[in-house]
Amino acid sequence: MTDPRYTKLADTLIRYSCDLQTGERVLIEAIDIPVEFTRELIRAAYRAEGLPLVLLKSQPVMRELLMEASAEQLQLIAGGEEICMRGVDAYIGMRGSANVSELSDVPMEKMRLYEEHIWKPVHVEVRVSKTKWVVSRWPSPSMAQLAQRSTHAFEDFYFQVCTMDYERLSEAIEPLREIVEATDAVRLVGPGTDLTFSIEGIPAISCDGHRNLPDGEVYTAPVRDSVNGTIRFNAETLYQGVTHDEVCLTFEDGRITDAASSNTDHLQAVLDSDEGARYVGEFAIGLNPYITEPMKDILFDEKIAGSIHLTPGGAYEIADNGNRSQIHWDLVLIQTPDWGGGELWFDGRLIRKDGRFVLEELSGLNPENLVG
Repeated sequence: MTDPRYTKLADTLIRYSCDLQTGERVLIEAIDIPVEFTRELIRAAYRAEGLPLVLLKSQPVMRELLMEASAEQLQLIAGGEEICMRGVDAYIGMRGSANVSELSDVPMEKMRLYEEHIWKPVHVEVRVSKTKWVVSRWPSPSMAQLAQRSTHAFEDFYFQVCTMDYERLSEAIEPLREIVEATDAVRLVGPGTDLTFSIEGIPAISCDGHRNLPDGEVYTAPVRDSVNGTIRFNAETLYQGVTHDEVCLTFEDGRITDAASSNTDHLQAVLDSDEGARYVGEFAIGLNPYITEPMKDILFDEKIAGSIHLTPGGAYEIADNGNRSQIHWDLVLIQTPDWGGGELWFDGRLIRKDGRFVLEELSGLNPENLVG
């Protein structure tokens, strides 16, 4: 008997996130997730009168490929995947892993080859810009360990947050999007943080369940050369299988001039990936009322209510500041009282204090108004 939570999540992904229409083709990329959920996604696509395609992948297999991979080999893989991606209308990426650090020992130069020859041409240049796409994780015991919860409790949390009332969130988020889009000067203040930048002229994008599950953010990008000051991120982050804590970045005219973390050598290596890696490609405000603490999975952590994230690396074309890079590393600063508090200012006006919006027109985004 199919778990009813599988059916609800599959329908959310197919009907709400992808808005799959009759005759549209959807690529389901299933990475280390239960076969039964992949089957439920196929059933949901058929119920929507769509045409499902399935690509099964495995993180341990990918690790083995990458350890000795050549550029020619990865280009060959990318060629087939790009043809498939260009042939569909929608994409669902369900990504699980028995070990979230499975790729941690892949040499940095091999990860750069993957990002250059597969991730960028297939996902950045085709999937993001040419399909209706959504990505999600799968609630594995490995993720439950990161979240410091039992597997059972984490599964309950996962299905609750991924099937919340996203239409309600979508309605509440619009006033914030309008304010962000009309803003020039941003200032972030908190323990170890005093950072300023401009977002003038950059579009603001609402994230309400159509691109990520879970979801809940408004994002834009800083004017590339406008970032100045220091920011200390307080959420642990996992990038390329490596954990970093207390990431601290100092900026001068947009460029990261000083960087430190619990793994500074790896941090510096990532920031040296290319010229754009030392500039910021995204600034976002987290809004999901069910996500209140980090779990070293950025798909969840970047949505934490009362947080912001700032992203060294490439900008999205839809909110473009012109920065280009192979990397895109979302780093999270939580500004709720339990995490030290903090303030978010737009054009000299206090917008949010200690994680709560203080403007009446934004009160609908405070957690008590989004749950239930």
